[in-house]
Amino acid sequence: MARPSGRRPGESGTREAIRAAAARLFSEQGYDRTSLRAVAAAAGVDPKLVAHYFGTKQGLFFAVVELPFDPAVAVPAIFAGPREEIGERLARFFVGVVENPEGRRRVTGLVRAAASEPEAARLVRALIGREVIGRIVAELDVDDAGLRASLVGSQLVGLAMARYIVGIEPLASQPPDAVVAAIAPNLQRYLTGPLDLP
Repeated sequence: MARPSGRRPGESGTREAIRAAAARLFSEQGYDRTSLRAVAAAAGVDPKLVAHYFGTKQGLFFAVVELPFDPAVAVPAIFAGPREEIGERLARFFVGVVENPEGRRRVTGLVRAAASEPEAARLVRALIGREVIGRIVAELDVDDAGLRASLVGSQLVGLAMARYIVGIEPLASQPPDAVVAAIAPNLQRYLTGPLDLP
């Protein structure tokens, strides 16, 4: 009897199970401590299937690590409206993203991965540079926009690390509105104020 042609039953379910397991492990353990074998075990599949669908660990990481928002929509929305309120809009947006459990998982996964292994850092840098920093630079449209966007990135990555990964107190237990109020002036200065560089 001939084998039926076409997609193997359950193939898309297998791929999604691998993606979900990989996203969780990369987020919880970082890039260096997550192996293809561990992902396979968490997904309940043969390790060969992980390689079949995604190739290398780098390919798997790149396939599952995504921003928890669409930068093409979010960045222009943040820059719309009064320029003197961009810092607050950005702070409110970012804190809103990381206060959401799924958003927090994705952001902390990116930060953990970037901090754990040079290859993961390169991939995260490329993703953030292309999708977020580049869009901020275009919106700012000033000579030092690259530096300003990088300073904004440093503030947000530092906040994610201190509040949501390391849990530094009393920052970790502050209400979200207090965090927004604390970081918004810095973000505003980075975006539109004098940097007072030598």
